[in-house]
Amino acid sequence: MRADAQRNRDRIVEVAREVFREQGYDASLDEVAKRAGVGPGTLYRHFATRENLVDAIMQSWVEQVEEATAKALAHEGPPRELLLAWFSAYVALISLHKGGPAKITSALGDPASPISNKCQVLTAATERVLARLRDERALRPDVDSLHVGRLVGGVAAVADQGGLGPSDVRPLLEVLADGLLVPT
Repeated sequence: MRADAQRNRDRIVEVAREVFREQGYDASLDEVAKRAGVGPGTLYRHFATRENLVDAIMQSWVEQVEEATAKALAHEGPPRELLLAWFSAYVALISLHKGGPAKITSALGDPASPISNKCQVLTAATERVLARLRDERALRPDVDSLHVGRLVGGVAAVADQGGLGPSDVRPLLEVLADGLLVPT
């Protein structure tokens, strides 16, 4: 790719991230092109569909998921605190853009979704956290990473739509964690 074409592509991704954060994933792509200082044709040459653009935005997000997972797994302390640390990170990761929690959570487990690869990354990260808790015999045996992702995503979607802050979300995550852990 030519240097100027790469700059345009990078600029479109950067601006789309801002626009989607402000307005949600359904924001106008014409608005993205306008703010990026390119024509709609340039945007569509780089990203034939909205999903292609969302996928490009989410690539840096995948790296953030990996970092958050490593941080959660490095957590030392009671299983409940490890689980709550991961849940908080999970909510933050899927809440970077308005409407993100609902979009990502509804795509979990759907191989036909245009963001299925990113959802698989998130589900695999959750599975790594749950595997540690299984090894410690702290997790109920019937707990599934996809179900956990949908539950935590549901909490995040309610928070996103209702404008709830972390102090409102934490008690919901605590109830969820308590339901997943083996009683001590």
